[in-house]
Amino acid sequence: MAKSKSRLRCCVCVFALCFIAIIILLFIFLLRSPTCAEGQYSRGAVAADSQICSLFGRDILKEGGSAVDGAIAALLCTSLINPQSMGIGGGAIFTVFEKTGKVKVINARETVPNIFQADLMKDCPMGSPLITGSKWIAVPGEIRGYEKAHKMYGKLPWKRLFEPTIKLARDGFKVPQILSRYLQFPMIKGKVEGSSLCALFCDENNKTLKEGDTLRYEKLADTLEAIANSGPDAFYKGKLADDLITDVQNEGGTLSTADLESMQAEVSDAWTVQLGTYTMYLPQPPAGGTILSIILNIMKGYNLNPSSLEGDNKFLTYHRYIEALKFANGQKRKVWDPAVAERLIKDDFAAYVRSLISSNQTHPRQYYNVSISRDGVGTTHISVLAEDGTAVSVTSTINQLFGSMVYSPSTGVILNNELADFCGLVDSISTGEKPPSSMTPVVLYSKSEKKTLVIGGSGGFMITSSVAMAIMNHLWFGKDLKEAISAKVVTVNSTNGVNFEHMFDQTVIDKMKDMGHGVGTMKYALNVVNGIFKQDSCITAVSDARKNGEAAGY
Repeated sequence: MAKSKSRLRCCVCVFALCFIAIIILLFIFLLRSPTCAEGQYSRGAVAADSQICSLFGRDILKEGGSAVDGAIAALLCTSLINPQSMGIGGGAIFTVFEKTGKVKVINARETVPNIFQADLMKDCPMGSPLITGSKWIAVPGEIRGYEKAHKMYGKLPWKRLFEPTIKLARDGFKVPQILSRYLQFPMIKGKVEGSSLCALFCDENNKTLKEGDTLRYEKLADTLEAIANSGPDAFYKGKLADDLITDVQNEGGTLSTADLESMQAEVSDAWTVQLGTYTMYLPQPPAGGTILSIILNIMKGYNLNPSSLEGDNKFLTYHRYIEALKFANGQKRKVWDPAVAERLIKDDFAAYVRSLISSNQTHPRQYYNVSISRDGVGTTHISVLAEDGTAVSVTSTINQLFGSMVYSPSTGVILNNELADFCGLVDSISTGEKPPSSMTPVVLYSKSEKKTLVIGGSGGFMITSSVAMAIMNHLWFGKDLKEAISAKVVTVNSTNGVNFEHMFDQTVIDKMKDMGHGVGTMKYALNVVNGIFKQDSCITAVSDARKNGEAAGY
């Protein structure tokens, strides 16, 4: 009897000790795991141009997919929801942050085909906002980019990433507001109705679809299904490739099956720029990371903080920023050569430029060595942060709105007009060259502060200035990510015209006029920035409201 009581007391003691240990462990865990604010996530997130595409990417993450898997799923979806911006007839640049802290860039930017019009650059229409037609089509690299990224970092089967978009393409969906806005814009509406795109975006009366009309991509669904089942080569070789080339050549284009077969994505280490405690990882030329770095390197030397936008300080801050944009524009002809570009992102070059910036006036165009460029606005950006801390910042494009406006009826593919990106920057082009670009998919990481920022944007020449402004707002001006992205922007175009977004602070606009800046306003805000910020265990994901975007996470 005594032994039984002794055993009982022993069991009670062990149980009590275990219970106390569990309570202590839970207490420690709660202390180490900060509570995230409402609207934040603790595991992973995707910020795309639309809610449905952010959800497609998020669901892939929840299934155990990698950051790359989520990015590819969201990109495929975006090719349906925002076909004016990107698609498999274009190209993409991935910046991938690995668990080891290393960062790789996968460049699947389009290339100049083997055969092209010899004097093409003489046909650059400087007065037209859109450059359309088959002679401007470059070799699509989008699918090769997905292939390389998935081989290096994919976790889920290749086919799985395509399934949600294939279903959406077959079932159809209501034309979104953003797509409808472009289809009904008079200049674009006329071009679409007069091009092969009308087969996809026009009703039975050959009038462009309106918001709420049903849109289906039956031919593109077939193409995506073939690529999903047979792999990326299905797009670049065999019947699909033959059909695509036949359609392009029927439109007068020079693209060939040999061009498609030769396309490969390139992998390199990301370049780095130090911004305080953050290291910014960026793609090298011909991407726009160099221009973004020039802007931020110049501005970081002014020791910016929240008070920089208060009182009279804000006038000087915006003046300096506008001057930095003008000097950055002046380097666009020089960033072709990586050896030259690498020098332009150094602190000593930024210090030299700061010494040329006057505090009370602007200067004539030649002072900044400005070159004219013709970036398009048909671009999208997606930011992804996965549960394991890996991240993807990827920008994809068909260049200008609806690319070349050449549609392949056999495959459902909309072709890019990337050769137009050479206009104003070079006098001639050669086979295999990648066009220059403003695309800036970047990742910023602070090891000491345990912070990660995955960010990039779309909007042609406005990409670098809009992304720079969002980063400055967040890192230096004390704004949370949503405020940083939604804040009104100012940009400088290729002729040094200073354009302010609608509803920008009028006192700043008036002051810039007084200082001699040629000031205008943007009729439409084409800049779109999507980003994800992680601090400790809490994740904030923001898709730019300018494109009705909405992020998703879990």
